[in-house]
Amino acid sequence: MSAFIILTLDLRIMEATLFGILIVSSLVLWFWAITDITRSRFNSASQRTGWLLIVLFFPTIGSILYFQLRKRFTTQKRRVFKPAFNRHLVR
Repeated sequence: MSAFIILTLDLRIMEATLFGILIVSSLVLWFWAITDITRSRFNSASQRTGWLLIVLFFPTIGSILYFQLRKRFTTQKRRVFKPAFNRHLVR
């Protein structure tokens, strides 16, 4: 009888540990997706907003979908520095 109780306690500890690992990994994935969305260059601002809302409302599934599909919505082009100030001074 005592072996059954020990086995049950061991299973509960393993279950709690696995659940904790799943929660922590989901949170890390969620924060990683949010920071990547805010730093990436999207083709349009509405795509960035849409992905941000998807990831905020569906954290785990939204993050996984974002990382699978982000190449389609982001651009790899480098920014070109084109200052719009002081144009009236340059001739």
